[in-house]
Amino acid sequence: MSQKIQVRKVTDPADLETVFAIRREVFVIEQNCPPELEWEFEDESNHFLATVDGEPAGASRWRKTDKGYKLERFAVLKKFRGMGVGQELVKTVLNDLPKDADYVYMHAQIQAVSLYEKFNFVKTGPEFEEAGIRHFKMVRK
Repeated sequence: MSQKIQVRKVTDPADLETVFAIRREVFVIEQNCPPELEWEFEDESNHFLATVDGEPAGASRWRKTDKGYKLERFAVLKKFRGMGVGQELVKTVLNDLPKDADYVYMHAQIQAVSLYEKFNFVKTGPEFEEAGIRHFKMVRK
Protein backbone atom coordinates (compact mmCIF):
# COMPACT_ATOMS: atom_id res chain seq x y z
CA MET A 1 0.00 0.00 0.00
CA SER A 2 1.56 3.27 -1.07
CA GLN A 3 1.55 6.18 1.30
CA LYS A 4 0.93 9.79 0.37
CA ILE A 5 3.87 12.03 1.29
CA GLN A 6 3.24 15.75 1.23
CA VAL A 7 5.64 18.55 2.07
CA ARG A 8 4.55 22.14 2.52
CA LYS A 9 6.03 25.41 3.66
CA VAL A 10 4.54 26.43 7.00
CA THR A 11 4.17 29.72 8.87
CA ASP A 12 1.14 29.02 11.05
CA PRO A 13 2.10 28.83 14.77
CA ALA A 14 0.44 25.41 15.22
CA ASP A 15 2.31 23.98 12.20
CA LEU A 16 5.57 25.51 13.41
CA GLU A 17 5.07 23.88 16.81
CA THR A 18 4.70 20.54 15.01
CA VAL A 19 7.94 21.22 13.09
CA PHE A 20 9.75 22.07 16.33
CA ALA A 21 8.33 18.97 18.06
CA ILE A 22 9.68 16.74 15.26
CA ARG A 23 13.10 18.38 15.52
CA ARG A 24 13.08 18.01 19.32
CA GLU A 25 12.27 14.30 18.98
CA VAL A 26 14.99 13.62 16.38
CA PHE A 27 17.79 15.95 17.43
CA VAL A 28 17.41 16.55 21.17
CA ILE A 29 15.91 13.25 22.35
CA GLU A 30 17.18 10.71 19.80
CA GLN A 31 20.56 12.26 18.88
CA ASN A 32 21.28 13.99 22.20
CA CYS A 33 21.88 17.47 20.74
CA PRO A 34 21.90 20.25 23.32
CA PRO A 35 18.54 22.06 23.01
CA GLU A 36 20.24 25.47 22.87
CA LEU A 37 22.17 24.42 19.74
CA GLU A 38 19.07 23.01 18.08
CA TRP A 39 17.02 26.20 18.56
CA GLU A 40 18.47 29.13 16.59
CA PHE A 41 17.66 31.37 13.61
CA GLU A 42 13.99 30.31 13.69
CA ASP A 43 12.55 33.71 12.73
CA GLU A 44 14.76 34.13 9.67
CA SER A 45 14.21 30.57 8.38
CA ASN A 46 11.68 29.13 5.95
CA HIS A 47 10.18 26.02 7.58
CA PHE A 48 8.72 22.89 5.99
CA LEU A 49 6.52 20.12 7.35
CA ALA A 50 6.28 16.66 5.78
CA THR A 51 3.27 14.43 6.38
CA VAL A 52 2.56 10.82 5.47
CA ASP A 53 -1.14 10.19 4.96
CA GLY A 54 -1.77 13.39 6.91
CA GLU A 55 0.40 12.42 9.90
CA PRO A 56 3.40 14.66 10.76
CA ALA A 57 6.55 12.81 9.66
CA GLY A 58 9.42 15.21 9.02
CA ALA A 59 10.69 18.77 8.96
CA SER A 60 13.38 20.96 7.45
CA ARG A 61 14.24 24.58 6.74
CA TRP A 62 16.38 26.92 4.67
CA ARG A 63 17.72 30.37 5.40
CA LYS A 64 19.82 32.99 3.69
CA THR A 65 23.25 33.48 5.27
CA ASP A 66 26.16 35.75 4.45
CA LYS A 67 27.58 32.85 2.36
CA GLY A 68 24.46 31.88 0.42
CA TYR A 69 21.46 29.65 1.08
CA LYS A 70 21.81 27.07 3.82
CA LEU A 71 19.60 23.98 4.05
CA GLU A 72 19.20 22.80 7.62
CA ARG A 73 17.42 20.70 10.22
CA PHE A 74 16.31 17.82 8.03
CA ALA A 75 14.56 15.49 10.47
CA VAL A 76 12.38 12.46 9.82
CA LEU A 77 10.66 10.64 12.67
CA LYS A 78 11.95 7.09 13.12
CA LYS A 79 8.73 5.34 12.07
CA PHE A 80 8.74 7.18 8.70
CA ARG A 81 12.37 6.59 7.71
CA GLY A 82 13.08 4.70 4.50
CA MET A 83 9.79 5.81 2.91
CA GLY A 84 11.12 8.71 0.83
CA VAL A 85 10.17 11.49 3.25
CA GLY A 86 13.72 12.87 3.31
CA GLN A 87 13.86 12.98 -0.49
CA GLU A 88 10.56 14.83 -0.69
CA LEU A 89 11.78 17.34 1.91
CA VAL A 90 14.98 18.00 -0.07
CA LYS A 91 13.05 18.35 -3.36
CA THR A 92 10.52 20.78 -1.89
CA VAL A 93 13.11 22.90 -0.11
CA LEU A 94 15.25 23.16 -3.26
CA ASN A 95 12.19 24.15 -5.31
CA ASP A 96 11.37 26.87 -2.79
CA LEU A 97 14.76 28.61 -3.02
CA PRO A 98 14.89 31.88 -4.95
CA LYS A 99 15.77 31.46 -8.64
CA ASP A 100 19.02 33.39 -8.09
CA ALA A 101 20.20 31.05 -5.29
CA ASP A 102 23.58 30.26 -6.80
CA TYR A 103 25.41 29.07 -3.66
CA VAL A 104 23.43 26.40 -1.80
CA TYR A 105 25.08 24.47 1.01
CA MET A 106 24.50 22.45 4.17
CA HIS A 107 26.21 20.70 7.05
CA ALA A 108 25.15 17.10 6.44
CA GLN A 109 25.23 14.37 9.04
CA ILE A 110 27.41 11.52 7.77
CA GLN A 111 24.53 9.03 7.48
CA ALA A 112 22.60 11.46 5.22
CA VAL A 113 25.41 12.29 2.76
CA SER A 114 24.21 9.76 0.15
CA LEU A 115 20.71 11.30 0.19
CA TYR A 116 22.06 14.78 -0.56
CA GLU A 117 24.41 13.45 -3.24
CA LYS A 118 21.28 12.42 -5.21
CA PHE A 119 20.50 16.15 -5.45
CA ASN A 120 23.96 17.16 -6.75
CA PHE A 121 25.48 18.10 -3.41
CA VAL A 122 29.17 17.27 -3.05
CA LYS A 123 31.30 17.03 0.07
CA THR A 124 33.75 19.89 0.49
CA GLY A 125 36.45 19.89 3.10
CA PRO A 126 37.16 17.49 5.93
CA GLU A 127 34.71 15.77 8.24
CA PHE A 128 33.87 17.86 11.33
CA GLU A 129 31.84 17.58 14.50
CA GLU A 130 28.79 19.71 15.26
CA ALA A 131 26.71 19.15 18.40
CA GLY A 132 28.65 15.93 18.97
CA ILE A 133 27.65 14.52 15.57
CA ARG A 134 29.93 13.90 12.56
CA HIS A 135 29.19 16.09 9.52
CA PHE A 136 30.48 17.13 6.12
CA LYS A 137 29.93 20.50 4.52
CA MET A 138 28.18 19.90 1.21
CA VAL A 139 27.68 22.35 -1.65
CA ARG A 140 25.24 21.98 -4.54
CA LYS A 141 26.93 21.87 -7.94
